[in-house]
Amino acid sequence: MIARLPRFSPGQRIGLLGGSFNPPHEGHLLISLYALKRLRLDRVWWVVTPGNPLKDNEGLPRLEQRLAEARALARDPRIAVTGFEAEIGARYTADTIAFLRRRAPGVHFVWLMGADNLRQFHLWRRWRRLAETAPIAVVARPGATLTALAAPAAAYLAEFRIPESLSAGFAKSRPPAFIFLHGPQSMLSSSAIRATKPL
Repeated sequence: MIARLPRFSPGQRIGLLGGSFNPPHEGHLLISLYALKRLRLDRVWWVVTPGNPLKDNEGLPRLEQRLAEARALARDPRIAVTGFEAEIGARYTADTIAFLRRRAPGVHFVWLMGADNLRQFHLWRRWRRLAETAPIAVVARPGATLTALAAPAAAYLAEFRIPESLSAGFAKSRPPAFIFLHGPQSMLSSSAIRATKPL
């Protein structure tokens, strides 16, 4: 099977924001728009995963539903929503990045994540391998900055950290490369939204 990817061209700078998007919310949009601006990205792809290996996926809405909700929220034409991980059978981000490097040579992919995810990044399967294959941009999240920068993965990435003042050229950095961006923040989170939904 040939995975259906959003449009791309060699030389483009594309940010990848992965997750369950259960549900997608304005925080995802805020991170994406900020990364587009600060990192001078051409596009951001929301990579909606079939399921998070670190979470209990029982009760997770169908992928098609989460894709539809994400597309309804992603109002900027520079943001594309994709579920290609399900098509290629990828369960881990390291495999996703490896696939994209083979499939889209010449594209400068950047892995995007909120600071809350950096706190547990060291639990991801082959996370060091991921860091060796794509630059990682972390965006500050409310209450997560200090704990994120004290996390094991942040300690490993510290020697590869690029000053925020050089963010415009970060997408073309040779990995490992790490940048921490400070900017507008949203208190929204998918887990908080789920917690407030009536049973």
